[in-house]
Amino acid sequence: MYVQELEPVAGSLGLSALVAALPLVIVLVLLGGVRMKAHLAGLTGLLVAVLVARLAYGMPLEQTASSAVQGAAFGIFPILWIVVNALWVYRMTVRTRHFDILRRSFGRLSDDPRIQALVVAFCFGALLEALAGFGAPVAICSVMLVALGFDPARAAVVSLVANTAPVAFGAMGTPVVTLAQVTGLPLDDVASVVGRQTPLLALVVPLLLVALVDGRRGLRETWVPALACGVAFAIAQFVAANYVSAQLADIGAALLGAGALVAVPQARRPAAEPVRAAALTGVRSEELDEQDPRRETVRAYAPYALIVAVFSVAQIPAVKDWLAKATQTYDWPFLDVADPEGNPVGGNVFSLPVVSTGGTLVLFAGLATAVVLGVHARVAVREWLATVHELRFAILTVTSVLALAYVMNLSGQAATIGHFVAAAGAGLAFLSPVLGWFGVAVSGSDTSANALFGALQVTAARESGLSPELLAAANSSGGVLGKMISPQNLTIACAAVGLAGREGDLLRKVLPWSLGLLLVMCLIVVGQSTPVLGWMLP
Repeated sequence: MYVQELEPVAGSLGLSALVAALPLVIVLVLLGGVRMKAHLAGLTGLLVAVLVARLAYGMPLEQTASSAVQGAAFGIFPILWIVVNALWVYRMTVRTRHFDILRRSFGRLSDDPRIQALVVAFCFGALLEALAGFGAPVAICSVMLVALGFDPARAAVVSLVANTAPVAFGAMGTPVVTLAQVTGLPLDDVASVVGRQTPLLALVVPLLLVALVDGRRGLRETWVPALACGVAFAIAQFVAANYVSAQLADIGAALLGAGALVAVPQARRPAAEPVRAAALTGVRSEELDEQDPRRETVRAYAPYALIVAVFSVAQIPAVKDWLAKATQTYDWPFLDVADPEGNPVGGNVFSLPVVSTGGTLVLFAGLATAVVLGVHARVAVREWLATVHELRFAILTVTSVLALAYVMNLSGQAATIGHFVAAAGAGLAFLSPVLGWFGVAVSGSDTSANALFGALQVTAARESGLSPELLAAANSSGGVLGKMISPQNLTIACAAVGLAGREGDLLRKVLPWSLGLLLVMCLIVVGQSTPVLGWMLP
């Protein structure tokens, strides 16, 4: 048995924390300073984590290697299993041109660019985040807005800022699932607290978007539909995260937000020409004027309806219990780790929810989508393999980062840093979202930031007497605000709208909003750690 130590370096917690932080520091420097590719930075960080675990902490090499393999295995299943299948569904809609029909359908909902920004960037972007995440919403929504006549830079900024509120529950809940796994906290508990933080962002972001499109006039003239959209989104996300399913939180929020927006009479009024002239300085695609048969429009919406239906059925208690029976639990080989008190850690056991996991449910919906859209089996398989090829570097990044996280967690490195950070005391509640924000800003992924810092946040919370669920959730909720300034997302946005090389211009436009919203989130978490807002927590 390997027993974790908190002060393996010269009996000093400070020196031990400094050494334990080396893998994280190196990853962040390689990504943010050297601008190394994420998968190479992840692999380098993993190598450093292995060396620290072996040389400083004395973890046996076979247990260190086993920890890394378990982290990589979790990265593949269920994390990447969800992402691959979700992106596969999207690729099939592009292949059959039903995505173009969907885009035209959005364009006909309103000719007001401020409302179009809410429909496309906020509501549809949230749906894409729910299904795929990892930059897909920013790329797709930016292109759609440009086709609707938006200036490319404005389209990119709007898409980046909109991609905040849904991120914590993106890719079928992948970030919160990862957070629960690496911290050992129940998924429902973590999702419940995140679902009492990020909905507050949803109240603000739609108002911010109409202001970005048309300044004060946009806010003055369209605050009612923007607020209706934000309130509906927030309510749906809160209810789903707390009482239904974390995997369905963004899907329900996106659909209810869009429904509330369309239901407001002001959203359907024609926009005045000065508004259109001020907001739309790009070239509107003539393709938007094509008329699509109603049958094809229904088929364009079908994939998303099928996903909602499959996940809804999976939440029926009898079905949920039946699916859970397929979960396999294994004693992970070559791994026998105990915490400093001598208690076995959860990482010694590995669970494999083969059927009940989100990725398998999306696969079922994808098979139904192929039938509805008329995609031949051979073509569907080819698109799935093409999706894997497209994500090959993301796959390497996610597996290496999760392997790094598992080595740090199981060797005791994360616990050492957590005990050291806990010295911040009450200030930890304020700093907790900042840590998540920093992790996402550098890695571009809330999933990666949760894997890197989740266990650290929980350890620090327990040492300082704060709620572990609160600080774990704060890591994810603060992280979503770093998404808009991450080099990965900025590059995706620029590439999508033809502004390659102008990432710095976009960064200057979105950084103030990222920092401003982060400050709001920090104050929310501080309030929730005290009686002032403590009543909000479950």
